[in-house]
Amino acid sequence: MRQLGSLTRYHLELLVRSHAWLPPFLAYVLLLVIGVTAGDPLLGALGFGAGVLLPVSAWYVRSVLAAEPPASRACLVAVAGPARVHLGALLAALTVSLLLAAGQVAALWWAGGAVADPGAGATPGVGTALLAGLLTSVVCALLGVLAGALTNRPLAARGPYGIPAALALATLLLVVPVSPANAALRALVSAGRTGRVAVPWPELLLAVVLLAAGCAGAAALAGRRPE
Repeated sequence: MRQLGSLTRYHLELLVRSHAWLPPFLAYVLLLVIGVTAGDPLLGALGFGAGVLLPVSAWYVRSVLAAEPPASRACLVAVAGPARVHLGALLAALTVSLLLAAGQVAALWWAGGAVADPGAGATPGVGTALLAGLLTSVVCALLGVLAGALTNRPLAARGPYGIPAALALATLLLVVPVSPANAALRALVSAGRTGRVAVPWPELLLAVVLLAAGCAGAAALAGRRPE
């Protein structure tokens, strides 16, 4: 675990030094500025922010993997093994995505208006709304990293199709009704209309299981396929 933590910090440092973190961050901020207006109902704004976070998290997986020079990766693989190195990269992308999730919830709370839409049947508490919004954002971050893990090395060949594949999978995870992200977002939007907030604990658990399975599969294949 200590070695995995060191590898995660290493990938985070590479990401920061390479400035590869900047394009997805700017795209995320721009989409939030376009899609959310100061004073909008909090629950609706949180739902929009969480939904946008899913493809951005997938983008961060690609950014982390692309920030690592091949020679450096070869040295790390020789010392720590391909599975640990790949898991460290995925954990770095997940760390950035979770930081974005927390940051956007705080920013939307600061800029938001009433908790629910005008005419909602109930008045939910701010704390419950923020918890539901944060967990929905975490669900989307987890599934975004999963989408990135499944559409980048070693599961997908390197080339011009990685980004479209990641965006297509991220879109599916947003719109398919059985997806935990879709279920959590629908519940948040419904809460904005009705004022009855449901915290998405089942969706969070399912997202954790899916991400763990996907990352384990990607790590197991790391080093076994040419990149």
